[in-house]
Amino acid sequence: MVAITVEGKIVNIMKYSIHDGPGIRTTVFFKGCPLNCQWCHNPESQGFGQELMYWPDRCIGCGQCLEICSNGAVISTAGKLEYLRDQCLACGACCKACHAGVRELVAKTMSVSEVMAEIEKDLIFYDESGGGVTFSGGEAVMQPVFLLEMLKECRKKEIHTAVETCGYVNLEFLQMISDYVDLFLYDLKLMDRQKHQDFTGVPNVLILDNLRWLVEHHPRIIVRVPIIPGINDDEENLSQLGNFVASLKRVTELHILPYHKAGVDKYQRLGLAYLLSDIQSPDNERMEQIVGQLEQFGLKVKIGG
Repeated sequence: MVAITVEGKIVNIMKYSIHDGPGIRTTVFFKGCPLNCQWCHNPESQGFGQELMYWPDRCIGCGQCLEICSNGAVISTAGKLEYLRDQCLACGACCKACHAGVRELVAKTMSVSEVMAEIEKDLIFYDESGGGVTFSGGEAVMQPVFLLEMLKECRKKEIHTAVETCGYVNLEFLQMISDYVDLFLYDLKLMDRQKHQDFTGVPNVLILDNLRWLVEHHPRIIVRVPIIPGINDDEENLSQLGNFVASLKRVTELHILPYHKAGVDKYQRLGLAYLLSDIQSPDNERMEQIVGQLEQFGLKVKIGG
């Protein structure tokens, strides 16, 4: 019998991460997310299909992309090359032909052994810092079979594992991986159902229900909340958040993550509009105020991951 190779779509493998769980970590970013958060700083990981990043300022006008593209996605107008994203099938032919790095495919299909080879390069850092591997995204749980195999391999190697999840996944997927995860980093965005729908594209009922189940069946969960000024930092949302997390009893640790604009340029490279350009990052004073508000619910609150 021929063994089937389990593969997954991976956007990036980031080394020496210190914000995605304890210690020094390797964070593996999976492709595809069921949410469409307006503040997402990894927009390249949202879509489930292949996409192409575009840096027009790198173009040297060699014309290799024009010659190689058979889909009509590159045209020459008045001697200037123009990229027509709507015509692009993200086949990657132009990426291979271009020596200036003008275009780059977002995701790579990788096997379990290929990802593990990257992870194991950093074993010494995990051992010395109490770190490990974090599977993030996108939404890693949306590739449950691949994720499960990764978790099993890490367990064999005694590598600490964390899974960051938005929670908007089939409960069966969480049940399938739960025993192999050392730590869940569970993201909450907004407590109001309609506002959650408005800003992320989906309601939050499944997210809250899945967290309730996970709390009853897993010993180590940290709830994480991005703080987006003017969207979820109001008194009502923070009060609802504090009450809800406190009601979970076994979850006592809450991490709040200040909004930043680190991913804004990616939207332009993907041909997407960024809707929150007027929002500024909360300052340290505001973050400390929020810490104080949430600590009133008996929670251990930390700024950052």
